[in-house]
Order: sequence, then structure tokens, then C-alpha cells
Amino acid sequence: MEHDVALITTLAAAFGFALIFGFIAERLKVPALVGYLLAGIVIGPATPGFVADISSASQLSEIGVMLLMFGVGLHFSMDDLLSVKRIALPGAVVQMSLATVLGLGIGLWWGWSMGASLIFGLSLSCASTVVLLKALESRGILESMNGRIAVGWLVVEDLATVLILVLLPPLAGVLGGSGPADGAAPLWQTIGRTLLEVAAFIALMLIVGRRALPWLLWQVARTGSRELFTLAVIAAAISIAYGAAQLFSVSFALGAFFAGTVMRNSEFSHRAAEESLPLRDAFSVLFFVSVGMLFDPAILLEQPLQVLAVVAIIIVGKSIAALGLVLALRYPLNTALTVAASLAQIGEFSFILAGLGLSLGLFSTEGMSLVLAGALISIALNPFVFAAVEPIRQWALRYSALARNLESREDPYAQLPISTERKYLEGQVVLVGYGRVGRRIAEAMQEMDIPHVIVEQNREQVETLRKTGKAAVSGNAAEPAVLIQAHIAHAAMLVIATPDAINLRQMADTAKTLNPGIEIVLRTHNEDESELLRKEGIGTVFLGEEELAHGMTKHVLQRFAPRPVTAAA
Repeated sequence: MEHDVALITTLAAAFGFALIFGFIAERLKVPALVGYLLAGIVIGPATPGFVADISSASQLSEIGVMLLMFGVGLHFSMDDLLSVKRIALPGAVVQMSLATVLGLGIGLWWGWSMGASLIFGLSLSCASTVVLLKALESRGILESMNGRIAVGWLVVEDLATVLILVLLPPLAGVLGGSGPADGAAPLWQTIGRTLLEVAAFIALMLIVGRRALPWLLWQVARTGSRELFTLAVIAAAISIAYGAAQLFSVSFALGAFFAGTVMRNSEFSHRAAEESLPLRDAFSVLFFVSVGMLFDPAILLEQPLQVLAVVAIIIVGKSIAALGLVLALRYPLNTALTVAASLAQIGEFSFILAGLGLSLGLFSTEGMSLVLAGALISIALNPFVFAAVEPIRQWALRYSALARNLESREDPYAQLPISTERKYLEGQVVLVGYGRVGRRIAEAMQEMDIPHVIVEQNREQVETLRKTGKAAVSGNAAEPAVLIQAHIAHAAMLVIATPDAINLRQMADTAKTLNPGIEIVLRTHNEDESELLRKEGIGTVFLGEEELAHGMTKHVLQRFAPRPVTAAA
């Protein structure tokens, strides 16, 4: 008995070739995403040999989009975005606009329609969050201020792209495609109806979903079944995405994104992310493979100048725009270079946008191939772009007075005000880091009226602290000048509340050099590191797990402590 095994064959080929090319890419120090795209090219119709079933791959890629967007929503943090809003919001909007204009202009110059040129420009404007996170993690700067700015910048880009995905279908008819706007209803009515449907869906998710999803996960978690919990998470993501598309005419991508953002507010968010990760990764691979199947390698030989122009816009145009914007917002040169390198690539959202344009009849396969070529080349070159940041910075500082001025430009929050009370300048506590731990320490010292100066890399956070009357300095405490501005030479204690293991010793050494008698208190999450720090005698070391165990043990012992026996009357 014969069976139709097109789906199984496509899955086997996609996963098999993705594994091979992904492994090769990783060994070459290139993101595995490049290997997945190459796997799609190999099993696609543009190359000889086996050709996978495009229809099956297309549906699998839709599931991949859902789970990819669900993962983005699950990790989306409004707090992280708000902490860098003054640079991320204007920077991302202006940079996306400039990149879109560049793509639009070159598309019109090539003779494309307005709709195709606009889709082309939008596809080149949004960088890949997946590629960025991997690049930042590999360099250990994800938690740094520069890393948070780059991630916040891309979060704004992601949100803007989600809005574009919502508005594109009703605008398709006007732009020359086959979207709903071809109907008799006026454009403003179509857009208005679309926005109302989106608003209704968002309201439903925020009002009902925020309560229903955590309750559902709690009920499933009570069964103690891990597979049921994973099933509940995946079912919620795909069902909400499908329901949003059917009931509210919202894209699968937007539905899955909001499913993730709502689930993030649940106490099970970390477990949901952990349990769904393998399946999200698997279908994300299928998404990138299916995108690669749309790529025609012949375009590299037939239109090399067009490919070169696309790569130039992505790597040179976007980077220069970002560099200028960050410097215009009065941030240091190293921050500007880091953000510029972060944006010198395109990825998943570009594919989603280009694919939507293709389905709406706005975009051509030629344009899709150019976007894919730009993505492949820019992602492959991105590690080298990041590696060039520090040499470029050092060269600029050595030969350019302007670069030295930009690197050391005056930060209005890098020094304590002249009006600062004397109690904050002598015998005070210098607190490095105002995160979850640092905030609690500062609040406790405030209640006990213990003078302290807060050192924090987030300039916006320092500005907020200053407005509330707190003594705070902006900058990286690993730099001696920053601790000097916090008057470390006359401080009684240095409390390092940030888990920055790389710069921890440098902070302590600077403090000891400027103030040999200072007492140092620091935190760590690593048991081996805590033992090493204690042996070196740097200061009093607090290990997170030890303090948690100590607090829980104290509670248990107090609960079962023998009660004093009262004498009989």
C-alpha cells in the first residue's frame, strides 16, 4: 500500500541538510542560520537534484513563524525597553526610516513598482534579533549597557515591524498588490477596520488572556506532567495565532507574538520558555530552510551589482546611519560602534516581510532573492564586523582628535552636582549597580539614613535617581574616573551589587588603590568564583545560592524552634 510521504520526505531532507550545513557553519565561526538557509537552497527548485515539496515547506514555515514570534514575545521585556527608551526609540525609528528610504530609492531606480520598492526597503531596515543576541553573548557584552542599548534598539524595530505586518495587507491594493484594499470600501475604512480588529484582539489578550493563560498553565502544572505542560504552551501559541487570524483577521505572527507577551507575565514564563525551546528551535530551522528554498543562487552571477548594492545598504548604509544617530544623542564612540555593528545584518523579520509582500503580489521572486542574498552575506560577515569594532575604535582614538572627543565627551550625569551634600562625599557607601539587588540595598540604606552614592551605567536610570534627590553617577565602575567621581577615596565601603564578574576585580583594585582602608562587599553567582575571591581576600563575598539557603534555613528553624515552657500557676 502506497502512502503520500511528501511531508515526511521534506522534513527528513530539511532537518538532515540543516544539520550538516549548520554544523559546518558553526565550525567556520558563522551563525548556524547561514547553514539553514544554505540547506534550503540545496533542496530548493533552483538547484539540481532532490527538490522538497514547496507546499509542505510553506505550511511548516508558517508554524515556524508562529513559534519564532511566540519566542520573541516570551522574551520581550517592557522594562528593558523603557530603561533605554531615550536612545532606542528615536534611534530605531529614524534608522529604519533612513534604511527604508535607501531601499525604496534603489528599487525605484531599478524600475520596480512603488509597492515592491517599499517592501524591499522595509525588508532591509530590520536587523535580526537572533543574530544579535548570539553575537552579544559570544562576546560577553549582552548584559553591558552597550548590549542593552542594542537589544532595546532591536526590540523597537521588532515592534515597528509587527505594526507594518498589520497595516500591509489593507494597503496592498493601493500599493499595486492583490490585498483587501482592492475592494470597494474606501482605504480609510479598511485601515480603520483593521486597526479596530487588532485593538479588539489586543484588548482580549490583555483582559482575558492575561488571566486565562496563567490559570490554564497552573492547572496543567498541577498534574506534574512535563509533556502536558509543553503541550499546553505550544497549543496556546498556535491556537491563539490561528484564532487571531480567523476571528480578527490578524496575522499569525502578531497573534503568536501577543500570546508570548501575555504568557511572559505568568509565573510560569521561564518554564514555558524552557519547555518550548526545543520545538521552537526545530520549527525555526524549518522556517529558515523554507526561506532558503525561495533563493535563486543564479542571481549572484546574473545581478552581482544589485547584490553588492543590497549588501552595501545593510552593512554600510545602516551602520553609518546608526553611528551618526547614537553620536548625535551624545553617547560615547564605543556605544555608537557597538550599535552600528549590531545593525549591520538582516534576518527573520526581513524574510517574514518579504514573504508577506510576495503573498500579497507586491514583491517579486527576484526581490526575494536579493533580500536573501543580502541576509546570507551580511549574517556571514557580521562576526567580522563585530571583531573590527575595537581595532577601528583604537585606530580612531590614536589618529583622530574628534574621535577622542567623542569617546570622552562630557556626560552631564558623570559627575556629582556641586551642590551635593558633604555626607555623600566622606564616609559614604558607594553602591555599584541599581538592578534588582542594588535597588533593594539602596532602599534599605535609605530607610536607615545611611549616606550612599549610586554608580550605574544606565544614564536614563541615573537621571531618574537624580530627580528623586538621590546621589548618583553615570558610568562603568571598572573605569577609575567613574569611581573617583563617586568619591571612592573618602568612602567607607564599596558595595558591588552587579554580577559583572569580568570587571569585578578591576573595580576592587581601583578602590583599594585609591582608598587602601575601604571595606568591599560583592556578590557572585558562581560557587568556584566565590571561593577564589574569598581566598584572595578581596572583601566580603555573598553567593546567591548560599544566601537563599541561609534565608530559607533561618525561616524553617524559626518555625520549629522550641517554644519556652510557661510555669504552671
